[in-house]
Amino acid sequence: MKNYQKYARQYFDVENPPMRWAKKSYIEKAPVWCSVDLRDGNQALIIPMSLEEKLEFFKLLVKIGFKEIEVGFPAASETEYEFCRALIEQNLIPDDVTIQVLTQSREHIIAKTYEALKGCKNAIVHLYNSTSLAQREQVFRKSKQEIIDIAVFGAKLCKEYREKTEGNFRFEYSPESFTGTEPEFAAEICNAVIDIWQPSEQDKVIINLPVTVSHSMPHVYANQVEYMCDHLKSRENLIISLHPHNDRGCAVADTEMGLLAGADRVEGTLFGNGERTGNVDVITLGMNMFSHGVDPELDFSNMPELTELYERVTRMHVYERQPYSGKLVFAAFSGSHQDAIAKGMKWREEHDPERWTVPYLPIDPTDVGRVYEADVIRINSQSGKGGIGYLLETQFGLDLPKAMREEVGYLIKSVSDHKHKELLPEEVHQIFTDTYVNIKNPLEYQEIHYVQKDNTQSSIQASLSLTKSGDAYTLRADGSGRLDAVSNALRQFTGMKFIIKNYTEHAITDSSASDAIAYVAIETENKIYWGVGIKKDISEASVAALFSALNRCLNK
Repeated sequence: MKNYQKYARQYFDVENPPMRWAKKSYIEKAPVWCSVDLRDGNQALIIPMSLEEKLEFFKLLVKIGFKEIEVGFPAASETEYEFCRALIEQNLIPDDVTIQVLTQSREHIIAKTYEALKGCKNAIVHLYNSTSLAQREQVFRKSKQEIIDIAVFGAKLCKEYREKTEGNFRFEYSPESFTGTEPEFAAEICNAVIDIWQPSEQDKVIINLPVTVSHSMPHVYANQVEYMCDHLKSRENLIISLHPHNDRGCAVADTEMGLLAGADRVEGTLFGNGERTGNVDVITLGMNMFSHGVDPELDFSNMPELTELYERVTRMHVYERQPYSGKLVFAAFSGSHQDAIAKGMKWREEHDPERWTVPYLPIDPTDVGRVYEADVIRINSQSGKGGIGYLLETQFGLDLPKAMREEVGYLIKSVSDHKHKELLPEEVHQIFTDTYVNIKNPLEYQEIHYVQKDNTQSSIQASLSLTKSGDAYTLRADGSGRLDAVSNALRQFTGMKFIIKNYTEHAITDSSASDAIAYVAIETENKIYWGVGIKKDISEASVAALFSALNRCLNK
């Protein structure tokens, strides 16, 4: 690929990093979560949310369990300002929820920000300015000290306005474009702000370390976070926060490694919405913890509801393969995957294990409001006998004999292949029914009477009346049982030499009006023909299955 030579690393490695974080294998507890959907996510929309839509989204975020929610940049637009005021004046912020607002280090913006927050019970004032080498040289054309002066100026103003504004306010500072900043300088400017704000146990300060633009592999970011944790003043009174973007597709990995490196807090969005390639997806982060047996302290148990509201108010689309939330993330089309899932689910029924270990399903879909029957086993030309059999059993109560599943699997796959489409469960059931169940052409029995001979159960005479292509006949034959007697009568009538190779029966377990089902396989001329009978009585079902198998043979 041409032009690769013009790109160089825009990040700064930590020299001799201790990498203590690399010895940890999982995140032990949930961080403090801060949703930035209503600010960072909203500003990335083609059509920003209206006031009413933002209010609806805010209520959803509260319902999910976010205790910190960034609601906007009040000095940036009238809608942002009015939204902040509406939350405060309409008393829509629960006592245990803190709103967060963003401000640049400019007095008129800081003044407008505090005006928007007047009377707020709990708020975070988030101050930021850019610190990267590229921003200093190209945008601001200022020295390091001049950049520090901007941050200190804003920090002092935030403190002054806090003292004269009604409400309860905490502080957050972000060295924007942190990942393109020399670690030593990032620590220096943050410490300058910390000196102004003087954090304490009762008044902790948030230091946010954003991946404003992703430049490096995740372990580099983790080293940078660990460096900051080691070099910031008053660390015990700080909350180290992460705000990764996804330019390199590494936002989740950046965040997870950053948490291992000592961070306490995460700013992100639902479904990863945000500028360019987006912010880190809080759903993926939380569900990753959930899958390791750690409570994320956010409630994603009704993923379809979250998806519906999000798509409606943002006009964005949740990708079908989005981790945990996409419509197809639990779907198995592959035959081998379907077979493994079906057997794994059967194993759970038999053993009732405490832990979830079903192959190909990292979590139980029902934990996020999905259902196995509709979401897990999906049928197309790539599907297998195991998945198709599992679908027919779980949705329609049909427990196909093992020997029959392969034939049915090939049948369903062939239909899907020729139609070039996925088959819905009802379509699969209809194909099965039309092909195998209660087949009445050319032979259809009208009624059957059984007589026990010689006072033994092993000798039965069957008298049956049937029609063949509309013509009526009466048949009689003896057998060792009812089905054997009917089989003998049909052999005599048709002149066919067939044997019953397989017979299975069971009660139907779904809500169907039919009570019993029988499966019969006959063999003639080295070929197997399956038939299925569904009737109220199991004896009738077995005869209907035999007639279905024989008719399928005659119609070949």
